[in-house]
Amino acid sequence: MPDRLHIRQMSRVEVDELVAWAANEGWNPGRHDARLFWENDPGAFLAAELDGELIGGGAITSYQGEYGFMGFFIVRPEYRGRGLGNELWHARRDHLIERLQPGATIGMDGVFDMQDYYTRGGFVLSHRNLRFSLTVPAGGLPVASGHGGVVPLAQLPPEQLAAYDRSCFPAPRTTFMRTWVSQPDSLALGYVANQQLAGFGVIRRCGEGCKIGPLFADDAAVADTLFASLASFGAGSPVYLDAPENNPAAMQLVRRYRMTEVFGCARMYLGPVPDIAHDHIFGVTTFELG
Repeated sequence: MPDRLHIRQMSRVEVDELVAWAANEGWNPGRHDARLFWENDPGAFLAAELDGELIGGGAITSYQGEYGFMGFFIVRPEYRGRGLGNELWHARRDHLIERLQPGATIGMDGVFDMQDYYTRGGFVLSHRNLRFSLTVPAGGLPVASGHGGVVPLAQLPPEQLAAYDRSCFPAPRTTFMRTWVSQPDSLALGYVANQQLAGFGVIRRCGEGCKIGPLFADDAAVADTLFASLASFGAGSPVYLDAPENNPAAMQLVRRYRMTEVFGCARMYLGPVPDIAHDHIFGVTTFELG
């Protein structure tokens, strides 16, 4: 008899388990990712159960029905190669389509060796998002002066943050950003020029070191100032940035700091490529939720 997979909603405790699996796989999740991901969209997590045992899962996040993102796709190693992951992946894709408005785009960051598989599932390559690492000196990084100033993001009107984030993300995600920028073990900074928000970024502590994401900025100079200011939060440890290859200025930033490429994903879309300010994206928020 073939394996019979039961696909259902995942519980909050099981999301913790999924994040633990991700840590064991070397994904290096943030310390509070499970709680923040769940609070953003509790209906986004699907579990794969075999004979009453959790053997896999993944996220299918809906942003107000306007945009979807597939991420956090894991099957336990001992259950791979049996077609179970294929069944779970297609169930996730189809269920996410049902959660969205007709014609809404779905994005994902898939590992390169699975790119052909995702293409057969209807996704088209847009660009690569590449993870870079830098061990920040104990004294931090020098911060260049500019035409504006770096301030704690909490000091700025929430509507400014929401508007800037929306210019760089395919749908509103006000609930997510409100919790993301105020999470423990993190630093969130904005760059203000001429009384306007010209960029912002967040760095959070992970199992190893820290990750910066998002890093959005009007131009390379603002991105550089924000990056150096945020990176100093992780002084003495590795700091990671997931930079989009379709923004040449982002690639110049990682070269300037002589960062080391350590990982990467193919950003793919089912549906039209979102009309967003790609040249303002210097670091994506997460590979799991977009």
